[in-house]
Amino acid sequence: QSRGKRVWWKEMMPSLSAEENRMYNKMWHQTQEALSALLDKEPQKMIEPQRNQVFIFQTLATFYVKYVQIFRNLENVYDQFVHPQKRILIRKVLDGVMGRILELKNEMVELELTEFHYFDDILQDLKLAPQQLDIPIPKYFLKEKLEVIKGREKILAQILADSGIDTSDMKYPVKSIPFDEAVKLIQIAERARQGRLRALFMKQIYLQEYRAKQSKMLGKKVTDTWAAALRIQKVWRRFHQCKETEKLREEEMIFLGMNPPPLFNEVSATVIQAEKVDHLRNEVQRKHEEDYREALVTIKNDLKLIEGVDIKENLQDQIRHWFIECRNLTGTFPDYPDVEEGGSAIIFSDKTIQQVIEDIIANQEEEEKNKKKKKKKEKQPKKAKKQKKGTKEKNKEEDEKWKMSPSLFLPAMKEGCNAYKEIWMKKDESWNFSQDYDPELIKEEKRKELQSEIRIQVDELMRQELKNLKLAVDRERERPVKAGKKKDKKKGKKGKKKEKAEKKDKDLTADRTIESLYKELVEEGLLIQALKVNL
Repeated sequence: QSRGKRVWWKEMMPSLSAEENRMYNKMWHQTQEALSALLDKEPQKMIEPQRNQVFIFQTLATFYVKYVQIFRNLENVYDQFVHPQKRILIRKVLDGVMGRILELKNEMVELELTEFHYFDDILQDLKLAPQQLDIPIPKYFLKEKLEVIKGREKILAQILADSGIDTSDMKYPVKSIPFDEAVKLIQIAERARQGRLRALFMKQIYLQEYRAKQSKMLGKKVTDTWAAALRIQKVWRRFHQCKETEKLREEEMIFLGMNPPPLFNEVSATVIQAEKVDHLRNEVQRKHEEDYREALVTIKNDLKLIEGVDIKENLQDQIRHWFIECRNLTGTFPDYPDVEEGGSAIIFSDKTIQQVIEDIIANQEEEEKNKKKKKKKEKQPKKAKKQKKGTKEKNKEEDEKWKMSPSLFLPAMKEGCNAYKEIWMKKDESWNFSQDYDPELIKEEKRKELQSEIRIQVDELMRQELKNLKLAVDRERERPVKAGKKKDKKKGKKGKKKEKAEKKDKDLTADRTIESLYKELVEEGLLIQALKVNL
């Protein structure tokens, strides 16, 4: 069925050509390369403490400008892509880039104590225009919250209608004029119009008489054709130059953005076609996302039926082998990790059995080394006091230098870049013309989820099996009393913390509904229905 749906959507996608996909894929690859290069450079410059404020601002501003360019490209790519899995990865990186831009802006504000900065020299070095520093509002902000915005508008309209202050039907009061006064106003306007026409007529008569007198006085003189030609040229050149000046002034105002272009209000055929393509792309994006969500469920169920038993057996064999190796190395069976710690996933997270054995041996060697170090520290207490004094002086000097605060968004960006390099950097997508979801990627993702779910069941079985092995081989019983007491104490502490958190966070509007709060804001005049204005 899903294949049939895809064929139907392929027929609707002639406008979304392969050239567009190729162009935006190329833009995405170039942006990801620029981002990975920026992530490699940033820690090297930001970790070192600095004192020169000019150098610090230059580095911050350079990173800020580069991140803005990356954000603009990623936002454009995210809006144009229809591949659901690519969009998920790009969205993750895009959110990280936006957060990093805010962090850099905050650092520049704290450094210079102003919210207005000058990037002229940086723009000149990077060969960028000032318009490329504009931060557009991401289009998905409105698309993803369209239903929420419509719901708010409906609630506001309903509240205004119920309270009797509906702005859509509101009419401004108009003062009525008596009939006699209205007639007088019309008469005054008509007499004024007739007076203006009479004055214009008298002016024309006066000019005719004046020209006739002038012609009689100058009739005997011989006309100079050269002087007449110069006068005509003078008048024409003046008129022509005035028109050129007005045209240049209008072009300058359009260039500065003070006046709209001549075809600003006219809608061309290319704009209409572009809007149709955008609408079609949005529909394809929505359809692909729905298919992707359905595939997440169906593929997981298929994997559970086909590979679930094999995964369970492999996990059991892996854990049993770990039991035996620990018994051979240490002489006793290991303690099984609790559910709160993560179970066997902590031990076998992306590791083979040989790597686990090597970790056990390394831990034993580290414990022996730590014991030897403790003995040496007890013998040398005096040297430690002298070293502490020297470290205090160094710490004072380092505190005076500027350091970049740790970022909350760099890990997300690095994770996204690594995922791009592993999956999409060299992936062949010649088969996926419609840019639908890739089932193999879903299988890899759902196989991990299925493995973690089955691991919980396997852990319960293997805990019981380990308990039986200890009883049979070591003849030692577990002591659940101590473990139970510790757990009870932990639970008690957690309960106290929850009670404190509940006491701190009290909701003052717990008994109120959202509609009543919304209505109160409208009645107080804090919420009004805004007019739609096109900029």
